[in-house]
Amino acid sequence: MVNYFFDSYAIIELLSRNPNYQKYLDFHLVTTFLNKIEVCWWALTRHNYNFADAVLVSLSKTVSVSDEIVKEALLFRKQNKKKDLSYADSIGYVFARKNNLLFLTGDQQFKELPGVEYVK
Repeated sequence: MVNYFFDSYAIIELLSRNPNYQKYLDFHLVTTFLNKIEVCWWALTRHNYNFADAVLVSLSKTVSVSDEIVKEALLFRKQNKKKDLSYADSIGYVFARKNNLLFLTGDQQFKELPGVEYVK
């Protein structure tokens, strides 16, 4: 069975009930604290405080990211400067690669990168 790292885009699509993401509902959700913050911000600004609070609770288990992952993610972000990647996405992508997870996203900047499952 394939394991995935869910970036913010993927989590938001799940919460938005995008039919293209429904097949990922049964997978263990692996994400970072930074992605959790991005998704909660989306929930607050697009919905309301109660929904954002529910999302915060539902994403209570996030993975820890080592300093080594952060260093590699910063280099990755710098090497891909033209793609204008966020810190959260860069960290998530490097974490996924280091932990043999597919990076699940609909973010166009990752479409052609190795180890990505791109879903719109």
